[in-house]
Amino acid sequence: MMSSNQCIAVVGATGHTGQFVVNEVLRRGLSVVAVGRSAARLDQTMPVGVIRRVAAVDDPASLEQAFAGCAVVINCAGPFLDTATPVALAALRANCHYIDVTAEQPSAQTSLAGLDAPARDAGRVAIPAAAFYGGLADLLASALATEGEIDEITVAIALDHWWPTEGTRKTGERNKAPRLVVKDGLLVPLQPSAEVPDWVFSEPLGQQAMIDMPFSEVITLAHHLKVREVRSLLNRSALADIRDASTPPPTAADDLGRSAQRFELMVRLVQHGRTTTAGVRGQDIYAVTAPIVTEVALRLLAPSYGRSGALAVAEAVDPLDLIRSLHGSALQLFGVPLAG
Repeated sequence: MMSSNQCIAVVGATGHTGQFVVNEVLRRGLSVVAVGRSAARLDQTMPVGVIRRVAAVDDPASLEQAFAGCAVVINCAGPFLDTATPVALAALRANCHYIDVTAEQPSAQTSLAGLDAPARDAGRVAIPAAAFYGGLADLLASALATEGEIDEITVAIALDHWWPTEGTRKTGERNKAPRLVVKDGLLVPLQPSAEVPDWVFSEPLGQQAMIDMPFSEVITLAHHLKVREVRSLLNRSALADIRDASTPPPTAADDLGRSAQRFELMVRLVQHGRTTTAGVRGQDIYAVTAPIVTEVALRLLAPSYGRSGALAVAEAVDPLDLIRSLHGSALQLFGVPLAG
């Protein structure tokens, strides 16, 4: 059973990821309010019948007006260093839960620290980084973990190509903060290792040369799991793609608008002397964010949902339940039980 108010506002609705989210929410039979800076762009990109509201990040009143009548706000408008706090605070003032899709470590840190009190006061949750980066690794590791301290979590990601969106390019230019990892239970600046072992993924990715490249999952994992070491790896060829200014943006390769990109994300967890591994594989890291955040939103809409505060996604929802819900449609899941 859902609450009577099932409307979801999508900020950055006209962007690449935002359009995927709007269409996914509509596919689930929920109402959508598409929020963007340009009325003309909203008219050009939104499906017929979708409510469109113009708002600007630097205009809190316009954001609150845009969120009126909604229950959840999904923020897809980066760079999140600039948008997360004002959008989240406006969402909470409008009595909405807040979700974003940031891969930016400092944005996730700021949200988890700064939004907790306002979210508790509002009786709502604020969830940063509930996407391919940040969210998936958090869900997988939390599904594998048992009670007690975790010795090590390693996240390994391989993309056969990384065709970056305009938003990814802008975020890279904006975010110059040192990347963080967890060492001895503390968040510390990354000291890149000269020797990172190759990682073997399933075909067609196979064996990949890797590099230390932590994203927002380090922040989300460290926020709620007691873990001594967290490390994130990315295949070198994907990093070369995004660092090449001539790499084109993604282009649609199927009737859902997804690119042909294939990915695999694996989590290896060492705890109590036992090593466990789980992962997901699928198509298009931007497109797959839409079913993830929509599944999160659906759980927040349940009348029985009663949590509040700034939470990592695996704190806010049952991690195993959520990733199981994605198996077979958005993702192929391996290494965790698919039923039970």
